[in-house]
Amino acid sequence: MTIKDIQPQTVRAHELYGDFWFNSDPVPISALRGQVILIDFWDYTCVNCLRTLPYIKEWYRKYSPHGLVVVGVHTPRFPFGRNPKNVERAIQQHGIAYPVVTDNEYLIAANYSSRFWPDLYLIDKNGFIRYQNSGEGNYGATEHVIQTLLYDAGVGEELPLAMEPIREEDKPGAVCYRATPELFAGYLRGSIGNVEGYSPESVIDYRDPKVYLDGRFYAEGSWMNDKNSLRLNEEAGREGQVIVDYRAVEVNAVIKPEVEKEFEVTVIQDDSFLTTENKGADVQLAGDGRSFIVINEARVFHLVRNKEFGEHILRLTTRSNSFALYSFTFLSCVIPELISNN
Repeated sequence: MTIKDIQPQTVRAHELYGDFWFNSDPVPISALRGQVILIDFWDYTCVNCLRTLPYIKEWYRKYSPHGLVVVGVHTPRFPFGRNPKNVERAIQQHGIAYPVVTDNEYLIAANYSSRFWPDLYLIDKNGFIRYQNSGEGNYGATEHVIQTLLYDAGVGEELPLAMEPIREEDKPGAVCYRATPELFAGYLRGSIGNVEGYSPESVIDYRDPKVYLDGRFYAEGSWMNDKNSLRLNEEAGREGQVIVDYRAVEVNAVIKPEVEKEFEVTVIQDDSFLTTENKGADVQLAGDGRSFIVINEARVFHLVRNKEFGEHILRLTTRSNSFALYSFTFLSCVIPELISNN
């Protein structure tokens, strides 16, 4: 890729008029002529965004001394993502040192016509958008554009070597299994499979159908139907359950504690507790072998990391009416037979 292959200088970058700034005073785009700017539209509950973060953090470390400016634009997927305290906590947890601005009203996203998470934009020395990459992947191509624009901006010294791919699936030409798509729990975008369906802003008694389809999740018990979530609304002491038949290697869930915190959710896969061999990073194992997560804040929880891609049935069980499920995300892996040796 050369400078001629990058988008022409036709669209000027907009200013970043957001709500709250972290790690910096507001960054004025128009005052940064002569520098290259990387803008990352992200959300701290977006697994794809979190998988992209290591690349962006490394690019910031390597290229900011050469004139690269990096700005994260936090555009929330769910209402609790508008809370600046939640965003600040996520910034600290993930070790983000570059400036981040919150875009709670989606004004910055609208100005950039951004509709995805993550969504990367590169702006050249003259303030024009020269490159966009939506979603995960193309890290090598993105870094090459960063270098090209920096050289075009007048960097005289030789820039560092490009990063090696972090994961097998990040390598150019990698072919992955088709995983179950992201499933949302709220009635606006929801994917519930129970015959009872949704009843907006109402409590529905769901029954486990015992038969599950891929691309759907199922509930058992009494659940409040919210725009963005499904929240347990059971009598004291009674359990509620969420079931999903999925195809993937890893599973994540976005969960929020509505009132009570530090409550437990039991995690079972294929009618067995998880073990050290397949548990996600947020799963704890009790002395009796029970596998569970502790819901202490609104965030994405890493539930399962299987050794291989496959089909499984996952069950989340709790007695806490503070349990609010927002989404499930499933990750794939490279098909072993199609891994290139080149």
